[in-house]
Amino acid sequence: MLKKLTQKTKIALAASLLSLSFTSVADVDFGISPPQINAQTYILMDYHSGAVLATLNPDQRQYPASLTKMMTSYVVGDAIKQGKISSTDTVTIGESSWGKNFPGSSQMFLNLNQQVSVSDLNRGIIVVSGNDACVAIAEHVAGSTDKFIEMMNQYAEQFGLKNTHFTTPHGLDDPNQYSSARDMAIIGAHLIRDLPEEYKIYAEKDFTFNKIKQPNRNGLLWDKTINVDGIKTGHTDQAGYNLVASAINNSEMRLISVVMGVATYKGREVESKKLLQWGFNNFESIKTLQADKAIEEKSVYYGDENKVAVGVLQDGFITIPKGRQTDLKVRVEYDGKGLEAPLVKGQNVGKVIYQLDGKDIATVNLQVMKDVGEAGIFGRAWDWLILTIKSLF
Repeated sequence: MLKKLTQKTKIALAASLLSLSFTSVADVDFGISPPQINAQTYILMDYHSGAVLATLNPDQRQYPASLTKMMTSYVVGDAIKQGKISSTDTVTIGESSWGKNFPGSSQMFLNLNQQVSVSDLNRGIIVVSGNDACVAIAEHVAGSTDKFIEMMNQYAEQFGLKNTHFTTPHGLDDPNQYSSARDMAIIGAHLIRDLPEEYKIYAEKDFTFNKIKQPNRNGLLWDKTINVDGIKTGHTDQAGYNLVASAINNSEMRLISVVMGVATYKGREVESKKLLQWGFNNFESIKTLQADKAIEEKSVYYGDENKVAVGVLQDGFITIPKGRQTDLKVRVEYDGKGLEAPLVKGQNVGKVIYQLDGKDIATVNLQVMKDVGEAGIFGRAWDWLILTIKSLF
């Protein structure tokens, strides 16, 4: 019984860890007005805490255009991380991924029957937004574009994306392909957190292939007044101009902005920069709990141990207006009346709640720091007796 229950819990934990850092109360209004942003939809999110600082129609479904390639890149990067493919693999360019199939759209200019490394194709996707590279890599990873798209949508489901569905690996407009500003911010956060080696490529300013040098279309990479290191641009006639950007400041606070449906090429950079600078000027990110450091020990009933350490497996962060740290109030709440075995390391058993001006603004989940198995029959009987007596009083 313990083995089965533990395995189920571990599966659930694996899924929850995908969004572990997004524990803050969503869309808290701190009363600080954001700048006027000229976009159909936008969002500004703190990467570490997941706190949403500013939005306009964040869940509105939009054509994602080449922002789609962020998920394509994630699938590729995760396949490399898991050893399913290698960046040194050689891919033969077939009819479906030949550059001539994508006239008038962004490409890395692949030639028919050309031998290209996965590493080059990946840069063709990330840096120069090559639609041809997306098809080539999709076929290499999954055997076909259809199977690759299934993988993209499986990751979208794992990430908990509510307004995203992919029908292509490149993002050219399709009526059944859509995403939202919020969902794109979450994809960006996963890229940064889960695939740091993959994410480094997003900061590269140009890529040369077939003796053709092309720049990264994210112009904020060249802006010395803000430390942007990604992420992705997108544009089609129906989508307008899109940009997912991420920047970090001197205090290691990282923000992710998404603007979608902007009217001009340059406008998406202007609007993104306004959001990012406003966020850095008005907010700070605070590490409140340290990974693997227990905050207390809690009694365990029906277990082969009487106590278990409780804390967080990943650093816990919250985001607050600048200068308000001393005004924070904190309380701890546990699930149920007590902890009962079996428990699995990483299992959520309570939360730390942060309050500002009488309003809950953020929570961080508390987890047990190790497994606790079930006690024997006599130990369980003794704990049952203790709990029964306690309930009487």
